[in-house]
Amino acid sequence: MGTLGTLGVILPTQFALPYRIYERKIMSRGHVVVTGASTGIGEATCRRLVDEGFSVLATARRTERLEALRAEIGCEIATADLTKEADVVALAEAARAFGITALVNNAGGAVGLDPVAEAKPADWLAMYEKNVVGTLRLTTAVLPDLRKNGGDILFVTSTAAHEAYKGGAGYTAAKHAELMIPQTLRLELVGEPVRIIEVAPGMVKTPEFSKNRLGSDEAAEAVYAGVSEPLLAHDIADVIAWTLTRPRHVNIDSVIVRPVAQANSWTVARTQ
Repeated sequence: MGTLGTLGVILPTQFALPYRIYERKIMSRGHVVVTGASTGIGEATCRRLVDEGFSVLATARRTERLEALRAEIGCEIATADLTKEADVVALAEAARAFGITALVNNAGGAVGLDPVAEAKPADWLAMYEKNVVGTLRLTTAVLPDLRKNGGDILFVTSTAAHEAYKGGAGYTAAKHAELMIPQTLRLELVGEPVRIIEVAPGMVKTPEFSKNRLGSDEAAEAVYAGVSEPLLAHDIADVIAWTLTRPRHVNIDSVIVRPVAQANSWTVARTQ
């Protein structure tokens, strides 16, 4: 048995995946770099964009996760830690060689739920470095190519960028700061062929975000206890893909996405 490629060629089954990768490269809708691609929203975004016909360069710190993703969907990969300047320089060079037409800034994360009175400056600095400075480094590194050739820069922020909640000051401070990057860029680049987009997720159940923040599987599960349908990573990937596939004259400035069960960060309908 063989596989029928979209170009009408019957392929032996063992060659089907490599051929589909080749098809995507020559028929690509664009070349998107996705950060934080080893898990959660980043991984789901890579999968969705490949399905939509984009070529994807997936980047994260964990090489083995990226290699597994490449084997499944045929994306390009580049291992990088966005808190390290040398890694960002190398990644920007890889993005240029890739022919970048869009950047999805998804990497980031939260640490702890300490009230302000008990805040740990080291945790605040770590969140600022991951969410703000790392995002800034890569954005400025690839911006010249996107300004020259046209393209998109999408920021996956959070509803934490738009509100405050008890125990969340360090994370909301970092996300509010991150939000200033797209809001200011939108003003500074108006009239240029670069779309600036923000997608701000609310409660999204992913394998690692809450676990990394709270330190255990049990604490992470408690975040979603009694919520029958939290958002999942593919829900946010769906919104990201929608914003990137609008006509070029349409800029989706900002989208806040929550599950129906959530009104804001502290008001959630639970069954128990």
